[in-house]
Amino acid sequence: MICYKCGGTVGHEDFCPNCNADLSIFQRAVRISNEYYNDGLMKANVRNLSGAIVSLKKSLKIYKYNTNARNLLGLVYYETGEVVAALSEWVISTSYQPEDNIASQYLQDIHNNRSRLEAINQTIKKYNQALLYCKQGSRDLAIIQLKKVLSLNDRLVKGHQLLALLYLQEGHYDRAKKSLRNAGKIDTDNTTTLRYLKEANRCIKEDPKYRKNHNNDDLISYQSGNEMIIMPKRFRESSLGATLLYIILGIVIGTAANWFLIVPGVKSNAAEDAKNRLLEANDTISTNGQTIDGLEKQIEDLQKKLDGVTDDNEEIKKQMKAYEELMSAFTKYTDGDVYELGNALDKINTKYLSKEAKESCEKLKESIKEPYLKSLYDKGYSYYNNGNWKKGAETFKKVIKMEKDYKDGSAVYYLAQCLRQNGNKEEAKKYYRYIIETFPGTQKARTSENYVKEQ
Repeated sequence: MICYKCGGTVGHEDFCPNCNADLSIFQRAVRISNEYYNDGLMKANVRNLSGAIVSLKKSLKIYKYNTNARNLLGLVYYETGEVVAALSEWVISTSYQPEDNIASQYLQDIHNNRSRLEAINQTIKKYNQALLYCKQGSRDLAIIQLKKVLSLNDRLVKGHQLLALLYLQEGHYDRAKKSLRNAGKIDTDNTTTLRYLKEANRCIKEDPKYRKNHNNDDLISYQSGNEMIIMPKRFRESSLGATLLYIILGIVIGTAANWFLIVPGVKSNAAEDAKNRLLEANDTISTNGQTIDGLEKQIEDLQKKLDGVTDDNEEIKKQMKAYEELMSAFTKYTDGDVYELGNALDKINTKYLSKEAKESCEKLKESIKEPYLKSLYDKGYSYYNNGNWKKGAETFKKVIKMEKDYKDGSAVYYLAQCLRQNGNKEEAKKYYRYIIETFPGTQKARTSENYVKEQ
């Protein structure tokens, strides 16, 4: 367990051995978090996945470092087809507990499965396209797109629910119930699924077209749990003699139909088929050369496609790395470490992020710009005072890249000093001249003039 005050590792003591903080209330919060985790685990075991998600979120809200609850939440998300949400939870889990964490194995397994990564990418795109079709009122296109989504990821509960909703709007109540039953096999007590199922049963019962098509005057219906049972009002059992008579008549009629209708057609088709095969054999002999050329062209096309797939896999790998770095940055944001957060944001290659993720990253950079600049400057000044000229130069370069005249040119001045002390005198001279030209008459400018003359 981690102390809430100093961040040190503690056992089950009431007081932290490192900072002597009172941990009694904190211990109680951890126990409550574990109780919610156990509740989520029991619900997950009986496939009440939506209930498990609620319990596990409460567990993490009370104690965010409960990696067991976070890993289980990722597994539940993965089981319901929410692969991106699962990956997010596992990335956060590994940032809190880098060692001996099963989430690292989960992430590694997904990264190693290239076809699975491609399927995830295609699922997200097609599901978003289906949502767009729904907003545009193109329900037919949305249904087609959702069927493609479910062929790639048949455990996506939201996909089954949206498809059922579209079927309800189209009046295909039986198809809607089938989609909802598929969703129920994955998540047994999902309230959205149960609500849609109740609506489908009500529509079946009240729709006059459905009653007319199914001749409800001769039918009775009743509710059994979530299912609408429909059966004939009257049922007459046949006698044994009548049953045998029907079987004999069926055999006689089937034999006669086979002899007079099917056999002549089979003979005619056999003769026609033999003739066609002879013609095909002649055509095959004359077109062998063309076939070989065609096959060579197909081989070239397939090789190009294979090269394209390899490039796509590398692209997906880079996208996954960018999102992992973004999630790691948000984790550092919640920890309040501005310096580490700024460094993490600088490492992210925003080229591989979506438009929304890129905007979030830029907003986060803008929101921490001032405190991050200060932390960078302080870190560089600490390196300068301790004689670590190389690290100091690297840090001050980051500062002036963000704001060149930070602290009235102090960042540029100390960068020049670090470079001079490190032996890079020509590069240092460039920054000294900048101080002289930009801040004339200041003490930094006069000192810079002396260093320029010495060199």
